[in-house]
Amino acid sequence: MNYLHRLWIMFMPLTFVGYVNGQHFIPVDDKSTIEFVIKNFGFTTKGTFIGLSGSINFDQATLSESNFLVTINAASINTGIKARDNHLIKEEYFNVKKYPVIQFTSVKIEAGKEKNSYNVTGNLFIKGVNKQIQFPFTAIEDTGYIIFKGSFLLNRKDFGIGGSSISLSDNLTVNLTVFAKKL
Repeated sequence: MNYLHRLWIMFMPLTFVGYVNGQHFIPVDDKSTIEFVIKNFGFTTKGTFIGLSGSINFDQATLSESNFLVTINAASINTGIKARDNHLIKEEYFNVKKYPVIQFTSVKIEAGKEKNSYNVTGNLFIKGVNKQIQFPFTAIEDTGYIIFKGSFLLNRKDFGIGGSSISLSDNLTVNLTVFAKKL
């Protein structure tokens, strides 16, 4: 038996089990929404990111084996004002030349109190800074997709974004609606 054949025999059962259990998903960027809301000069400012990619392994029956590894394109920031977006990609804010992606990697997923509700703990990497965050989310299956929705608060200063701006609030809310397609 040749080397490749032996490798296929060893790993084929693992691949088959994962796909039968329906645990493997990929995020669908054009259906998903990554939105942030922050106060700027006292007014609510919203923005979005695109370029969502990565892998999601999720099975409510085996949460200990479930995980998220997703990234977004930091340069895709869109607040509806091009001049502001161009400012936000510079070094003082997201420094996209040096840090082109924002990444989230889960370390633990637990069941919530309500049906289809969960809590995730993970590492958020923004602008070279890693912070552990935790937030609740829901997961609802829909024809060919699973839809994850969650929301969490961040302090932009924790990630070195925007310096000591007096016009920009330190805290912001991130709202996620991620459509993930079954593989």
